[in-house]
Order: sequence, then structure tokens, then C-alpha cells
Amino acid sequence: MVVRAKDALLADEDYRALAAFRHEIRRFQAFSEAHAGMLGLTPQQHQALLAIRAANANQATVGYIAERLVLKAHSATGLVDRLDALGLIVREVSPDDRRRSLLRLTAKAYDILASLSTMHREEIRRLRPLLLEIFDKLD
Repeated sequence: MVVRAKDALLADEDYRALAAFRHEIRRFQAFSEAHAGMLGLTPQQHQALLAIRAANANQATVGYIAERLVLKAHSATGLVDRLDALGLIVREVSPDDRRRSLLRLTAKAYDILASLSTMHREEIRRLRPLLLEIFDKLD
């Protein structure tokens, strides 16, 4: 659906708020990428570890990673293979379906993820008032 400018009814302040929101998202993304890189991870590897850690029991599969990271199945498989080669995950046969592999974090991955997540939580806490101010402008 294409919305014409005359139908959108956006004020200049709406555009400023949207631009500020996009800017803060990009800043957070750059923050995240830099900190993951300092610990030897790519942004996708960090995001995959976080998805595995946050998954419910018996949920973390290659398909789940593909869904959570918005990847094609073969790309998720390659990502999981690299995490396995780095010693950050292990594959276990699913007790429910022996054709499926469940992904589990190693102790090394838990340590890395805990460090990154602590930094990210602090950055999100720092950004919260700014984001709330932006959201208020969009109401």
C-alpha cells in the first residue's frame, strides 16, 4: 500500500521524531557491533547467541535462528556451523524428534554473552529516556 503525502498527515515534528528514532537505532547498532567485535564476534554471531540463550527449552534450532535473525535456512546453517567451530555452541539431538538438532551454548559462549548483555543493558538504560521522549513526540 502506498500512502500519498497528502494522506499521511505528518507534521514537521513527526519527521524530526522519526529521524531521531532512526538515528538512535543506528547509534545503538554501531555500539553493539563495536562491542561484539571487541570480543571476537560478528554482529550476527552475537545475535544468534542471544537468540539461543533467550529461547525456550527445545526451541533453539537452525530454523529458529533463521527466523529470529531473518535469514534464509542455508545462511543460518552456515552461521551455526561457524559458532560450532568457534566452540560457542553444541548441537544435541532433540528428544522429541531425532531428526532435529537443538543448539546449546557452551560455557565460553555464556561468558561472552553475559559480558555483552551487561554492556547492552546499560546502553539501553541510558537510551531509555531519550527514546521515550521520541515516542512521546510521535503520539
